[in-house]
Amino acid sequence: QVQLVESGGGLVQAGGSLRLSCRASGLLFSRINMGWFRQAPGKEREFVAAHDWSGTYTYYADSVKGRFTISRDNAKNTVYLQMNNLTPEDAAVYYCNGVIRTTTPMYESWGQGTQVTVSS
Repeated sequence: QVQLVESGGGLVQAGGSLRLSCRASGLLFSRINMGWFRQAPGKEREFVAAHDWSGTYTYYADSVKGRFTISRDNAKNTVYLQMNNLTPEDAAVYYCNGVIRTTTPMYESWGQGTQVTVSS
């Protein structure tokens, strides 16, 4: 059973930073591309960033490129999202998941997510 546990969200002022973490279990983490997704109120869940299993490439949505950085520690089964220069448009619940075809979530089940709130 795949389990994804996100943490690190909170309330931050516009221009501030947060670092999200996602610990995964029940999967061969070191061989799975991992990604972050987010869902704002009234909107569909959207892709944010992905990191391949080997550490060769990362991929970002245009809206976060240059501000967010995805990284992973395969020894800890954990993927991170460093978010800098946050704007109110970044406010959402953030989720991690495996990734296929660069931006598509791999698993149907999701963790509880972590809430990011950005005040203007």
